[in-house]
Amino acid sequence: MMIKGRLWLWAVTSALAGFLFGFDTVVISGAEKQIQDLWSLSGAMHGWALSSALWGTVLGAFCGGFPTSRWGRRKTLILNGILYVVSAIGSAFAWDVSSFIVARFIGGVGIGISTIAAPLFIAEISPADDRGKLAGLFQFNIVFGILMAYLSNFIIGNVCEAEVAWRWMLGVEALPAIVYMSLCFLLPESPRWLIVNAQREAEGAEVFRKLNPAMSEADIRTLVASVAATGTVVTEKKSKFWSKRLRYPILFAFLIAFFNQLSGINVILYFAPRLLGLAGMSNALAASISLGITNLIFTFVGLWLIDRLGRRTLLYIGSVGYILSLGVCAVAFFSFAEFKVVSAAIDTAGGADL
Repeated sequence: MMIKGRLWLWAVTSALAGFLFGFDTVVISGAEKQIQDLWSLSGAMHGWALSSALWGTVLGAFCGGFPTSRWGRRKTLILNGILYVVSAIGSAFAWDVSSFIVARFIGGVGIGISTIAAPLFIAEISPADDRGKLAGLFQFNIVFGILMAYLSNFIIGNVCEAEVAWRWMLGVEALPAIVYMSLCFLLPESPRWLIVNAQREAEGAEVFRKLNPAMSEADIRTLVASVAATGTVVTEKKSKFWSKRLRYPILFAFLIAFFNQLSGINVILYFAPRLLGLAGMSNALAASISLGITNLIFTFVGLWLIDRLGRRTLLYIGSVGYILSLGVCAVAFFSFAEFKVVSAAIDTAGGADL
């Protein structure tokens, strides 16, 4: 039981990167209008300021494999924590739009790297029987972070003066980021990285002993040997990744992720309070919390259904949900702007983001 608790602690700590991912992505929704008014931003500059974190995410995801492989999963996760802390404090104390863009870009880099390092670390420390549910912690923490960002914005928006509320909204992320970074120092290094990348089999075996105390020494040696062998196979096949046989699976994986973002869910996540305010909600910050709750509920539903209905069926369901909900939202704004219809459509769109 003690070892199980240790495994869960390590997995939850790593998955907190997902919490900061979701929180950082959505917390800007409560601050974006105040930022635009404060610096008198044009529509184009406002868009650049808000999207700076996304550009950082692209860079982090593109380059995140380097520190993860070169320095190890643990050090990379600690680096993520540092980037989140710097971004939160920098955003809160930004003195102009340029400093704000730089601070948000740094946080985006942390997000991009975390999407590689955190799930990889969880998968590599998890026994086969627990790997699925432990890996799901990262996705759960993303939507939980989204919900907490909406809730945090609501609380701060009602407690702080309007002129400084946006700074507190963005700066409060430093608190969970510091907790996450501190906990990462308690993590072990991934046994797979120790064995395959660092060639430190004795240290990798020690981590396996902590994860599998019931294993005999012979079993531990067999496990270490099998991990080392798989590392050799992967190295030999790396050059075949872009082979003709894999071109369609790689293309489909890219297009699924591409259209998932192109669907428009980010517009809703980033501008939920403003959209709900335009739709007639008197307290848009409070109303946006329903989006986070719906997103969280249907993430649970999706995780429960994914092994029962299959990935392809859920993609169909999510796509239909997108089309209907966002279509209703658009028609409601252009036709009668009935806030109940708009808010329900926005909630459904958030739940379809599986």
